[in-house]
Amino acid sequence: MRKRTKAREEALKILYQAEITRRSIESANDYYWTQKEKYDKTVRMFAGRIIEGVDQNLEEIDGKISNYATNWQLKRMAIIDRNILRMGVYELVYAEDIPPKVSINEAVELAKKFGDTESSKFVNGILDKIHKTEVLPNISSDG
Repeated sequence: MRKRTKAREEALKILYQAEITRRSIESANDYYWTQKEKYDKTVRMFAGRIIEGVDQNLEEIDGKISNYATNWQLKRMAIIDRNILRMGVYELVYAEDIPPKVSINEAVELAKKFGDTESSKFVNGILDKIHKTEVLPNISSDG
């Protein structure tokens, strides 16, 4: 498994843990890594970047998800789906060094692995809308 793919899995587990235990993301992150006997520093650094990015931009990220998840309230989404979407939106909107197709594909793969049978379609649909509506127009106007 590639290091960034592994890092995204670790980040998802930490975000999930934070939400389930109602800990701060920072506290969940610290606790998570103390429970691991061995880990790759590169994986931890990239996971930390995602977690920190989601945490720092949570209100805006959740707003975007809510705007594009027609007929879905954020609080009624499965916790896994909600956190995969948060990570995907963070990468699409804030991580300019990651190609949007990679961010969407990685989120869909996480949804297939950790979500239910419809999660990957749900995640793909919302992230694709955000990409086409908010990311692509900005890329086009920058050129």
